[in-house]
Order: sequence, then structure tokens, then C-alpha cells
Amino acid sequence: MPPFRRKKIELRARESQERMVEAARERQERVVEAAREVAREGQERMVEAAREVAREAPARARELREAVEHLDIPWARSRPARWVRENFMRFVLNPILDHYAARRATGSEALSRLQEPVILVANHASHMDTPVILSALPRKLRKQTAVAAAADYFYRNRVIASLVALAFNTVPIDRKGSGGKSMAHLDHLLDDGWSLLLYPEGTRKHGSGLGRVRRGAAVLAAQHNLPIVPIRVTGTAQAMPPGSIWPKRIRSRLGARRHRIEVSFGEPILPIGDPAELIAKVQAFFDSGEAAAARSPYVSRKTLSRKTLGRKALGRKALGRKAPRRNVRKKRQ
Repeated sequence: MPPFRRKKIELRARESQERMVEAARERQERVVEAAREVAREGQERMVEAAREVAREAPARARELREAVEHLDIPWARSRPARWVRENFMRFVLNPILDHYAARRATGSEALSRLQEPVILVANHASHMDTPVILSALPRKLRKQTAVAAAADYFYRNRVIASLVALAFNTVPIDRKGSGGKSMAHLDHLLDDGWSLLLYPEGTRKHGSGLGRVRRGAAVLAAQHNLPIVPIRVTGTAQAMPPGSIWPKRIRSRLGARRHRIEVSFGEPILPIGDPAELIAKVQAFFDSGEAAAARSPYVSRKTLSRKTLGRKALGRKALGRKAPRRNVRKKRQ
């Protein structure tokens, strides 16, 4: 093949290759531009949808707050329901709690000096908090105490809501509500003489530390001129962490042992001053957890009598006297 023809063929091949490269580059640019246009349109649709949801959120929140009162189950506060609840606490819940936890309550003597109703506020770390607190309350106060429960969690199913209301005397509350109609049924309960147990953190706290305390309890206390009793619960998050459906014991090489749970009752906080100041006092108690020492209501009379006899025997030995022994008759073989 002549040299000039070979060069001509190579030139044509080079030009064809360049045209192919240019065409591929143009196709790639068109694909990238089309992808950018699709992404831009998708982002605009997402932004518009978010704006629409934001515009509808206040109306939906108002509807939920107005519906909360209709979710309440009044028959759970009737006399037969209270009888069932008290026996359920005595024969079912307390034995289960004793199996998984060694409980201790301090500062409960302050409750006997109060005139009901009162507003009880506690930190929240586990579903175990409610039965532990209720079992630590004096029986008279416990029978007349309602527990505020999240409407969007416990009241989505009517059957579950009825069971929870029967077991713990719960009332629905809108966790995101700021007052008004969302708390109207709570106002009626307090006016009727019912005490109220609230978790001002709004939800169970994951991990260590305490959550931010909200003002709802202080607003109710100021409106009804009722004292606030702060309650700090420790140990329940380890016995029944958030996400668990049943408590557990501590596993070790020596076997399983119980968790230590303590309920500390603080001094009543009178509804004097701004709600923010009241909540600051509650937060300070949660952070410190200080409470006066008192006999735990979980300790049985039999255990107390054994401890008393043991102290008396130690006192006699310290004085150099022998403890009296009971006469034991030996049976003849």
C-alpha cells in the first residue's frame, strides 16, 4: 500500500475516533444535566411537601389535643376498678417486682403531712417506673392517684388503653401540648380530688443523665394551688431498659441477682412564684436526689421484727448480758 494512502486512512481513523469521543462526551454531559434536573425537581417537591406538612401541623396538633380528652377511660376510676387495681398490685405486680429488684423508698414520711390532692412529678427512664412509684406510695394516696400516659403511645389501641388504664389508672395526655383543651380533663380530675403523677421529661430517657423538665406540671400546680412532690427513681433503667418488654435480673458467674432500685421523695414544693422557678426546683432535686432517710414501705413486718430482735440481742451482748433463750424440748428418740 502506498504511503500517502496509508496516511490518509490513519487520518480518517483518527478523525472518526475524535468524533466518537466528542459524541460520548456530549452524551455524558446530557445525562449529567438530566440527572441534575431530576434531582432539582425532586428536591423542590420535597421542600414543597415539607412546607405543606408544616402548614397542616398546627391544625393536626389542635385536632389531637381536642381528641385527647375523648380517649380517657372514666370507668377505670370506678370503685370496682380500684379494687381490681389494688389487688393486682398486691398479688401480681409486687411479687414480680420483688423477683427482679430489691426496692427501697426514702422520704415518704413527707407525704403523710400533705392534704390531697397533690401533683407528683418523677424522672422517667423505664416502663418500670410507674409500678415502682405506685407501690411506694401510701395506700390511701395510691388509690386516689392517676398516672398521665402518652396518648400517642398507650392510646393508639383501645384494648391496650383499657388494660393500661385498669392496671395503673392512666389518663391520656398530649406530650406536645402546651395547655388549653389538651389539659382540660386533667383540670377536672384535680378538681375532683385526684392526685396526678406526671413525668415532666415527656418520654423515657435513653442513656445516662436526665432529660429536660417541661413546665406542664408547674402550670397545673399554679392553676390549682397544689404542692408538687418531686420523685427521683434510680435503677429501673438497668432492670428494664427502654425497648424491653420485660424486666431482667443481673447475670453473673455466681448466678442471677436482683437490681437495686431506689425511690426518693423530696420535700413538697409550694406553688409560689413563676412556673419556671418551680420547675427549676424540681430539676435541682432530680440532679441531687436528696431525700430524708425513712423506713422503706417495701420492707415487710416480719423482716422488721427480725431486725428488731437482732438489734436487741446485740445490745444485750454489748452490755455483757446473755440474750434469753427459748426453752426447747428435746424429743425422746
